[in-house]
Amino acid sequence: MFSRYFYFSLCLFLPTQRRCSLGHVPDLHSSDTTSLPGFENLTMGYNKYLRPYFGGEPVQIAMSMDIASISSISESNMDYTATIYLRQRWTDPRLVFHGNKSFTLDARLVELLWVPDTYIVESKRSFLHDVTVGNRLIRLFANGTILYALRITTTVACNMDLSKYPMDTQTCRLQLESWGYDENDVIFTWLRGNDSVHGIEKLRLSQYTVEHYYTLVSKSQQETGSYPRLILQFELRRNVLYFILETYVPSTLLVMLSWVSFWITLDSVPARTCIGVTTVLSMTTLMIGSRSSLSKTNCFIKAIDVYLGICFSFIFGALVEYAVAHYSSSQKCAAKAPPKGPTNELTKEMEEVNFTNILNSSITSYKQKISFTSVEISSDNVNCSDLTMKTHEKIKCVLRNKMHRIIGYFTIQNPSNVDHYSKLLFPLFFMLVNVFYWAYYLYF
Repeated sequence: MFSRYFYFSLCLFLPTQRRCSLGHVPDLHSSDTTSLPGFENLTMGYNKYLRPYFGGEPVQIAMSMDIASISSISESNMDYTATIYLRQRWTDPRLVFHGNKSFTLDARLVELLWVPDTYIVESKRSFLHDVTVGNRLIRLFANGTILYALRITTTVACNMDLSKYPMDTQTCRLQLESWGYDENDVIFTWLRGNDSVHGIEKLRLSQYTVEHYYTLVSKSQQETGSYPRLILQFELRRNVLYFILETYVPSTLLVMLSWVSFWITLDSVPARTCIGVTTVLSMTTLMIGSRSSLSKTNCFIKAIDVYLGICFSFIFGALVEYAVAHYSSSQKCAAKAPPKGPTNELTKEMEEVNFTNILNSSITSYKQKISFTSVEISSDNVNCSDLTMKTHEKIKCVLRNKMHRIIGYFTIQNPSNVDHYSKLLFPLFFMLVNVFYWAYYLYF
């Protein structure tokens, strides 16, 4: 069956006067064998199930490829989809013929020849294009060399480190390996080293730029043997400009918007509260939108998550700052507010008497404190140094004094100063954090 199918396929190469007629087979032993490439050898015991040099030296298979496109790179699935033109060359001494010509055969003849069992390592999905016919090429040279070319679209896994997303650089691989023949049967080599790969430097991707690529020759050690493997490794650097305009600039502007409340008076409660709550909600929406685009990679703490977290902290801090300042201001106003009551003459007389009593008691107390300045500063300290006190009482007294001092340090004497300091400290700290953030993720 094989011989008859090949007879009629190769009749097209015969001169006009020697074309095959239906049911007629040309003379196999004619002297004009240059027009019948490999015909005599194929009819003399060719077996497609046995590799060239079967039982002897391994077959040298040289490969080259063109990268037609990389249509998608998925961070969620951690893979990429590429269309490649794979070309394999090897020599089969059973197909040697006289002359110096080469013939391109019908692609369907590949089913009648021995071909390498090359497969793509870590491929999730692959298919061979078949419009309008199967996209394969078979070319036979006089020295028995066979060129076998395929057009393949494949989705290949690519392990990604997204900790620096979107300022990351990913390294992906396209690996070719023999499925059943080990290194004793076949040897894989690149046809011209790095020059064996074309088209990858001309790719224009939506989010990435191909920085470097290089070819490697390796071996895959498995339980059934050591198998030859060819590796194309390329680096993809993400274009960060899109994310700067889409995420970083809006989040930074929201932080700056939250600082506007520092220039609004403490009495304007609705205005400052509206700014604080609005910026917090807007920042929350921005964070949710950023994470929803990479829903399957939320296990990673990415660089963009860190920045959004920093911006949210500053916005929330501005809201808390107003709450603290307003609370301190209200407490101070309550302490200074006069007691409410009927403004009659009796009340005025009582206020005058109370004021006189308070003034007299203050003068007396002041004189007493002055008399004891050579010994202690305050009555609390005098009590703590009292010789009649027990040891545990002295310890409690000393701790009480220290707590009063610590609380005094954090007591806001003038609430308006909170906004004054916040106008300087919030922008300063935000700029410092940005310097450390960008320096770390861009250079480390």
